[in-house]
Amino acid sequence: FDLDGTLADTAPDFIDVVNSLRQDDDLPPLTDDAIRQQVSNGGLALACLTWNVASDDPQAWPLRQRLLDRYEQLIGQRARLFPGFETLLPALEQQQIRWAIVTNKPRLYTDLLLPRISVHCDVVVCPEDVEHRKPAPDALLKAAHDLGLSAEQCWYVGDHIRDIEAARAAGMLSIAATFGYIEDGDDPASWQADRYIATPQALLSLLPE
Repeated sequence: FDLDGTLADTAPDFIDVVNSLRQDDDLPPLTDDAIRQQVSNGGLALACLTWNVASDDPQAWPLRQRLLDRYEQLIGQRARLFPGFETLLPALEQQQIRWAIVTNKPRLYTDLLLPRISVHCDVVVCPEDVEHRKPAPDALLKAAHDLGLSAEQCWYVGDHIRDIEAARAAGMLSIAATFGYIEDGDDPASWQADRYIATPQALLSLLPE
C-alpha cells in the first residue's frame, strides 16, 4: 500500500499544518479540500500551496522545510486509517497474506506516524531506502524482495498516477484507490490501472477464493 491518501487519511494533519502557518503569516485559511488534494504530491507542493509560490521559486525549498518542521510537531494528531482498513488488515493477516507499505514519505515522518495511527508493518520502504523514488519501481521491488515474494506475486494499491506507473514498471498488479486524494480535473480512469477500488473493503472481493 501507498501511505498518504491510500492507507492513511493524513490530510487532517496537513490541514492544521498549512493553516497554522498561514495564520502565523497573517494569511487567510485555505479550504480543507484545496489542501487535501495536494497531500499526495508531497511537502514541496504543500509549501507552494501554503505560500502561493512556484516550485522553482528560490524560497520554495526553505518554505518546504518550514512546513515539514511544523508537520513534525503535529504529525499523527488527527491522521487516521481510512475507514475499512481496521477490518481489511486483520483479514489479510488471517489469510496469511503479507503486506507492506511503500511510500514517498521520508523515513523520519513515516516512523513517527505509523505508531500514532496504530499501524504495525514488517516491511516499510521509504525514499531513503532506494536510489529512485516512485514512479520508478525501485521501492516496490525492494518491498517484494523483503517480503520474500516475486513482483508478479504482488499487488500495489495507490491513489496517484505515480503509484500506478510504479506498479506497472515493477510488473505488479496495479490497483487505484479512488477514495484517496484525487485532484480536481484528474480522472483516475486515465491512469489505466488494472483494478479500481472505491473502498478498502472492495480489495477483499478481488482476492481469489
